[in-house]
Amino acid sequence: MSSRPLNFFKNNQHLSNGVQVLENISYGSYPQGPCIPQLVARQAEATPDAVALNFGGLALTYRQMDQRANCLAHHLISLGVGPDVVVGLYLNRSLAVAVSALAVLKAGGAYLPLDPVYPADRLAYQMGDAQAQILVTGQCMTSRLPLEPRHTVIVDPEGKSDVYQNSVPITGKAEPENLAYIIYTSGSTGQPKGVELTHGGLLNLVNWHLRAFKVSHEDRASQLSALAFDAAVWEFWPYLTAGASVHMPEGAITTDAEAVRDWYVTQGITIGFLPTPLAERAIMLEWPSNTKLRTLLTGADTLHHYPPRKLPFRLVNNYGPTECTVVATSGVVLPKENQDQLPSIGQAIDNVQVHILDENRQPVSDGQPGELYLGGASLARGYRNRPDLTAERFIPNPFSSEAGSRLYRTGDLVRQLPDGEIAFLGRVDEQIKIRGFRIEPAEIVKVLDEHPAVQASVVVAREIGSGDKQLVAYFVPATKTQPTLSELRNFIAKQLPDYMVPATFVKLRNLPLNHSGKVDRSALPVPGAENVLRDNTFVAPRNPIEEKIAAILAALLGVEQVSVDDNFFLIGGHSLLGTQLIGNIRDAFGIELSLLRLFDAPTVAMLSDQVEVLLEAKIEAMDEKEAEDLLRTIASGTENLR
Repeated sequence: MSSRPLNFFKNNQHLSNGVQVLENISYGSYPQGPCIPQLVARQAEATPDAVALNFGGLALTYRQMDQRANCLAHHLISLGVGPDVVVGLYLNRSLAVAVSALAVLKAGGAYLPLDPVYPADRLAYQMGDAQAQILVTGQCMTSRLPLEPRHTVIVDPEGKSDVYQNSVPITGKAEPENLAYIIYTSGSTGQPKGVELTHGGLLNLVNWHLRAFKVSHEDRASQLSALAFDAAVWEFWPYLTAGASVHMPEGAITTDAEAVRDWYVTQGITIGFLPTPLAERAIMLEWPSNTKLRTLLTGADTLHHYPPRKLPFRLVNNYGPTECTVVATSGVVLPKENQDQLPSIGQAIDNVQVHILDENRQPVSDGQPGELYLGGASLARGYRNRPDLTAERFIPNPFSSEAGSRLYRTGDLVRQLPDGEIAFLGRVDEQIKIRGFRIEPAEIVKVLDEHPAVQASVVVAREIGSGDKQLVAYFVPATKTQPTLSELRNFIAKQLPDYMVPATFVKLRNLPLNHSGKVDRSALPVPGAENVLRDNTFVAPRNPIEEKIAAILAALLGVEQVSVDDNFFLIGGHSLLGTQLIGNIRDAFGIELSLLRLFDAPTVAMLSDQVEVLLEAKIEAMDEKEAEDLLRTIASGTENLR
């Protein structure tokens, strides 16, 4: 694995006004055309019989994908789709996702990904705010549409539509300055905000990606992200413009590191992306030395661990807000013995400029922390229907003489390291990231405060375990009310996606305030057994197995104790933590539990029953001495946990 960074940069270079700027200068501006649909069409013409998409063993060739996208694009054009016209995509994971997104781009429009797991109210808001009058969806989903658009276009799971059969190739209708897609992220006003991304920014991302990772037609790339997560953008388009094949797993393996590893190996994946929490677990696993995987990309959250030396592929850490077309900085993470600082976020990608500024928007001294500002070819157009917020976050570039040059204010604290790479230090404001999702706490507070039993609230992120974060909601109950944990969680879940539902709720008499009358977040108490809201009264473990499982759960969730009746998923657990829990139970008892069993038996008492059944079956197959040794080990481990 080379120690040379992905890109070459000029560091400590100064413009005529004395301002330091970090930017990639090894490549000039990429050609601003043709756009993505034309590049994919060229590939379909060059390699028509090569596999483009594979979902659970069902494959589409480049010819099939392109023809189906052409058919759908002709139909969309007949409905009025053209440059800057937004089309909603409301689809389950399938081949149809890529075909439909490509069709929208061919028609010249911009696609709006709508995640079916989100609450209907949130999706309806996005459709209305984006002014999407056309929706592409599946037949099985029409009964749960978030709203009734002007036109609904039905496609099957393979992207075929019976409405329009004209597959004549479509010439380019979009220019680099036109919209390619809109992604909604959490908004500080209590409503999500739509980020408008252009074909020009997407082209810059794709061209950099192809060069930096040497993508070829022989590559087999993974696609695990939901379409509404902007990581999906670079899981599709770089590879489909290069003639590579994109592979999508069938089923819910995307939260289980071991399952993802096994799928990567069996599918012969050569390059893939995993969100940071999952990637951190994956790199610690044993990998076959002959694995085809050569590059694992990660990002969307703070990377806490360096890869082990025996890892048979390279790990690349990436950073980028949605407002900068997925990736702004990138760098290879090398194994490191002395882990005195977190892995860096690399350096700027091609045609992106990085400025580290103080509160007066002046460059900081070398090595000093400051707020990260981004400029260059990848910047979004702005926020949908939010000229005020666009003007606030996308400011005129004071360091450029180019007309219309802008900088995006990320709100992230960083500093430049001696080697020119950038260290991520955290958020300037209160915006937080949980499991790779960017969240504005104000949006959660707005919903929680609407509950009649809540007088006031504040939401923060707290670290648990080994660097993982959870949302914690502190609230003051309304007079003469006693809301339950399930009541508050279910209330929020009806309006917000599950990653925005706080894991823990803490009841307070009053929110602590500072001298300015603002909530003093530093004075909020640490969640513990005495203040965390629960549905049930505490029931202590009643046998050694329950004691051990309760201790494992308490350590994972960062709480002092867990009642045997507490539901793992209602006291802060989620599927990523669930995989850790299963691993810890395997280490403690020598048995194998599946994630499905955890969903079916989410309490300490129920898990204990599952473990006991599996242990009995295991002991029956042992001789007397082996059984005694196993029971002695379990008892000893329980004693150590007390």
